[in-house]
Amino acid sequence: MRRRTFIKGTGAAVLGTAFGVESLNAASANNNKRKVMTESQNSNNRFRPASKVGFGGVALGNGFNANPDIECLQAVESAWDEGVRYYDTSPWYGLGISERRMGMFLKDKARQEYQISTKIGRLLQPHDDFELQGLWKGKLNASYVYDFTAEGARRSVEDSLQRLGIGSLDIVFIHDLSPDNGDMKDNWLEYFDIAVKGAMPELTKMREEGLIKGWGLGVNTTEPILKTIEVADPDIFLSACQYSLIHHKDDLNQVFPKLAQRDMSIVVGAPLCGGFLSGKDRYLYGSGFPAGVKDKLAALKQVADRHSVDLRTAALRFSAAPDVVSAVIPGAHTVQQAAENAASFKTKIPAAFWEELKLKKLIEENAPTPK
Repeated sequence: MRRRTFIKGTGAAVLGTAFGVESLNAASANNNKRKVMTESQNSNNRFRPASKVGFGGVALGNGFNANPDIECLQAVESAWDEGVRYYDTSPWYGLGISERRMGMFLKDKARQEYQISTKIGRLLQPHDDFELQGLWKGKLNASYVYDFTAEGARRSVEDSLQRLGIGSLDIVFIHDLSPDNGDMKDNWLEYFDIAVKGAMPELTKMREEGLIKGWGLGVNTTEPILKTIEVADPDIFLSACQYSLIHHKDDLNQVFPKLAQRDMSIVVGAPLCGGFLSGKDRYLYGSGFPAGVKDKLAALKQVADRHSVDLRTAALRFSAAPDVVSAVIPGAHTVQQAAENAASFKTKIPAAFWEELKLKKLIEENAPTPK
C-alpha cells in the first residue's frame, strides 16, 4: 500500500446547521469453538465485504439511549466471538463516540481479520457539552460542519482513522447526502453537486491509490443512489431504511437491477427498522409511526406465529437474501443482542413461511427469500 498523504486543515468547508450468511470459515485463533462468518469474494472487481453478517454502529454512538462504554465493548466482543468480521460506523454516530468505542476493540485485532466501513460528509469540531436534539443521547463533545469537497473527504478519513486507532479502511460511504436530511432539506442537490466535483472523484482516487477498497453513499432514500450511479464510479452503497420486511419495494425494483448491471452491491442498514421488527416501540429514527406499519407488523407476527418463526430472525434473513446484498448490519449494544443477531443468520426458516407472506402480499412476489 502506498504512503497515505492527507491534506492538513479543513480546506473549503460547506457549513450545515449545527444542530454476512450461509458459509462459515474455520474457527478463529482466539476461540476455535466459534466459526468466522465469511463467504467467497465475488469474481468482479468491485469490493464487497467478505461476509453478509455485519455489525452496525448506531447503538455504539448512543443512538436512542446513552449506553455504557463497557456494555458496548462487550457487545462488539460478543459479535467477534460469534464470527462477525464486518463492522460499520460513522463520525455522525454520537459525534465520534461510535468510532472511538469500535476502535477501542478493533485496534488490537489483526487488521487482515476484519473489514470496516465508516463515512464522510461531516467534519467534527471540538465543542464541550454540545447540545443536539434528536437521536444521539448522553454527553456530546463535538459539533459538526458539512464538507463534501475533496479536501474534506481526505480530512474526514484521516480524522476517522485517528478516532478508530487503526491504520486503514475498507469502505467509505458519503453520509446522509439525501433529501431526508433535515439539515439540507431542499438544498441537498447543492451539496450533491459539490460532492460530484469533490468527494466522489477524491474517493475514486483513494481507491486507485490503494488507500481504500471501495466507496459509495450511505443514505436512507433511493434517489441519491440512482443519481450517483449516473455521475460517478462507486462500488457499494449503504441503503438504510429501504430494504426490510416492512418496506422494500423501491430498492428491489428501482435500485437493485441497476446495481446488478454494474456489479455494485448494497449493504442493508436498519434491517429491523430501528428495532420495530424486534419488539421496540419505535419505527426507524423518527418519533412517530407511518400509516399502516403497525397493521403490517401485526400481520407479519400472525404468520410468524403460525410457522413458529422468530420475526426478528426472519427480518434479518430476508434482508440478506438478494444476491446484490453484500452485507446486513443490525446494531447492538449488549452481549445478548449481538449474539442473537449472529445466531439469526444461521437459523433456517421454513419455505412455507415465505410462501404465505407472498400469498398474503406482505412481501413482494419478486422478493428473493432465503434458500
